[in-house]
Amino acid sequence: MCQTCGCAVTPEHSQTDVVIEVLQDLLSANNQVAAHNREHFDKHGVLAINLMSSPGAGKTALLEATIVALRDRYRIAVIEGDLETDNDAARIRAHGVPAIQITTGTACHLDARLVHRALHDLPLAGLDLLFIENVGNLVCPASFDLGQHRNVTLLSVTEGDDKPAKYPVIFRASDLVVLSKADLLEVLEDFDPARAAAALRALGRDTPMIHTAARRTPALRPWLDWLERELSAWRPAARGARSMIAAPAGA
Repeated sequence: MCQTCGCAVTPEHSQTDVVIEVLQDLLSANNQVAAHNREHFDKHGVLAINLMSSPGAGKTALLEATIVALRDRYRIAVIEGDLETDNDAARIRAHGVPAIQITTGTACHLDARLVHRALHDLPLAGLDLLFIENVGNLVCPASFDLGQHRNVTLLSVTEGDDKPAKYPVIFRASDLVVLSKADLLEVLEDFDPARAAAALRALGRDTPMIHTAARRTPALRPWLDWLERELSAWRPAARGARSMIAAPAGA
């Protein structure tokens, strides 16, 4: 765990009230930068999607398949977050898509400041979709607003179907849950999608959960359809926001 979000702090290291005060200040500063990031996205008409999951759940593979399916229709870029290496960004660039790698060192999540730095190296004016692949972690990423418009969390069928119950904060913050590697369900008898769906519903949100298999094109259809719907719903709102920004004072 990292020192930047307080997840490494235990009662043995610091008094609880001091920890809470520090974290509140940290999140407040982060949220200000996140709002600034969102202004950038809205100004340029870019739908920003934050992808979260455990390590190895298939975020990069899903992005690769998404790029192949949509690159002729939409202009796409990716921000990659990992503790070390630019392996994932290299995989994305191999598909002809701009990708910025953020290496966080010891931090177990991206924050708005890191994303803001990356935005200076992206052609926002020429994009439709920006995917932010967060650091693999089901805890800290949920607490840090990056300026994104949608949160998507992947739940791999190679994980337990009780993950929504064990990690409620990240799943409660999700606009969509993607059950990834669903083509393996036939050989993984201990994962029950119905139990995962029930655990998700128990969190008190009607979050949709779709099944995908990034290596099998037909299984991507629910994910691609969701992206199309979100773009169609978001674009009118984005145009309105841009009109307000462009309107002269007092108009």
